[in-house]
Amino acid sequence: MADRAPIERRAPQLGLAGLVFVLFFTVSGGAYTLETLVVQLGPVAALAALVLIPILWVIPEALIVGELASRLPEEGGYYRWVQHAFGERAAVTNAWCTWCYSLVEMALYPALVLAYLEALTGPLGPVSRMAAIGAVIWIPTLLNLLGAVPVGRVSIVVGSAVLLAFGALAAAAWPRMTHAPWATLGPAPSLDWSTAGAGLGLALWNWIGWDNASTIAGEVRDPGRTYPRALVIAVPLVALGYAVPLLVALSASDWRTWQEAGWPAIARDVGGAWGPALGVAIGALAVCSATAMFNSLLLAYSRIPLVVARDRLLPAWLGVTDGNGTPVRAVLLASTCYTALALLPFAELISADVVLYAIALFLEFAALVQLRRREPDAPAAFRIPLGTRGVTVLACVPAVVLATIIVLDVTRGEYGGRAMLLALAVAAVGPLLHTVLVALRARRGERSEAAERIVSP
Repeated sequence: MADRAPIERRAPQLGLAGLVFVLFFTVSGGAYTLETLVVQLGPVAALAALVLIPILWVIPEALIVGELASRLPEEGGYYRWVQHAFGERAAVTNAWCTWCYSLVEMALYPALVLAYLEALTGPLGPVSRMAAIGAVIWIPTLLNLLGAVPVGRVSIVVGSAVLLAFGALAAAAWPRMTHAPWATLGPAPSLDWSTAGAGLGLALWNWIGWDNASTIAGEVRDPGRTYPRALVIAVPLVALGYAVPLLVALSASDWRTWQEAGWPAIARDVGGAWGPALGVAIGALAVCSATAMFNSLLLAYSRIPLVVARDRLLPAWLGVTDGNGTPVRAVLLASTCYTALALLPFAELISADVVLYAIALFLEFAALVQLRRREPDAPAAFRIPLGTRGVTVLACVPAVVLATIIVLDVTRGEYGGRAMLLALAVAAVGPLLHTVLVALRARRGERSEAAERIVSP
């Protein structure tokens, strides 16, 4: 039987600063990959995307997530939001899509580490690559086993170092600014639908994930108030972490010389006397940042099997937590899955991955609209200052943005159509999976945690 003691009553709790930097790493991790965006789109389109996406995506999503986290500040976050709005079947579908999405996403961070390591050291051999992948996955796993508070502390340290390093790059390059950051310095790059779709997908990837840390609400001090406050700090922190180094570096260099995993080279080029040291520091911190992103996302994603197990839909042993409130077995299960999949080629699955993320997120947006209609006066520390119709329109804006990028993404290349069909097939498994799990639960004569709350005084 799963441990029923509420996590927040017996475990150390994450404070505001820790949650801010956990959010920072579940969304951003610094300006890394923006150089790839510039290479793909050119400075004009890249900067336009980085301006429009926050307006059309980040602000609406942050507001929606802030109100939902304030209304239902429970362990499990978005799983509980969807469950409360639409029932258990929709919640399981949301959890299933998110978990499948995480399997592909978490394989990206070892790949990022390898890219930046090889930018510093040159090509790595097979043994070195395997060692690097193992370190990226299992060092964060060991840290996660200590609980949410240590993960938050490490996130603060690494996040502060990343922001300081890019701030130092901007300061060193400032005297060398010679032109506007959007100047093309040559023929403008030609953009077709395929390139635009890939570039916009990368731009959006740098801004998504504000709901991820909601799954650890039971391990956050006063989560109903802390999560919205953390969003108010984290959103501009991420924006500044992108804008300051990118604008200065573009103005101090020729973007046509940039390449993927190129920040160390850019730092050497624009940093003057400090360039070589900044290049090494930014390259080393790229490895730390990608590992910290894996660390924070492992914290968030490992709570999905925990809360589903607490509804008696997965084996009870996945719902057990230790004295730190850590679901040790769920963390180890997640890391084992990510290790098994880290070396697989995912190029064809990334488009499907975006569709799965969209399905899960649309359920969350719809949950707020449903809760506003059904419980218009429910207490919440933060509430979007709009009526139900206004909230509905607000939710539609990022939904349209994501749907547009999906259309551009899945219609490009030879496997776009297959990716869409694969994603829809995987999503359709969610309701069927719920039916099977409920039948198994009924055979065991058990009720969900939500049902027990209703029955128990």
